[in-house]
Amino acid sequence: MYSIGEVAKRFNLPVSTLRYYDKEGLFPDIQRVSGIRKFSDNEIEALRIIDCLKKSGLEIKDIKLFMTWTKLGKETYPARKELFDHQREIVEAEIEKLERVLDMLKFKSWYYDEAIKQGNEAAVNAQIPDNLPTDIHQSYLNTH
Repeated sequence: MYSIGEVAKRFNLPVSTLRYYDKEGLFPDIQRVSGIRKFSDNEIEALRIIDCLKKSGLEIKDIKLFMTWTKLGKETYPARKELFDHQREIVEAEIEKLERVLDMLKFKSWYYDEAIKQGNEAAVNAQIPDNLPTDIHQSYLNTH
């Protein structure tokens, strides 16, 4: 069993967030000893899932619904799977977007390194798009 402070430190969350999650019913089976929350391994695993779903963009009300489904048994497996599939698609789309952003940052970093070396942008611009280094060319193509 873990105290709320231990769990907060472990997950790098404010204690108030854990209290809020409990108030919202995300830890329905949490034990209390003399009114003090005691987190079991079940709550720790639930918190891992809550953290994942929050980071994927899901709102607390939807996470609460998911937690309710887990209590209802196997008839909710399809709904739970659909939720995770949907969130995975959202995260994959965000990763694609961020990869394009990263490629632009790589390209522009190379661009300005070269402009600094050559003392102007004209020579660098003359390399675009066909005479770029292979990795920079790929980054350029991904952003244009």
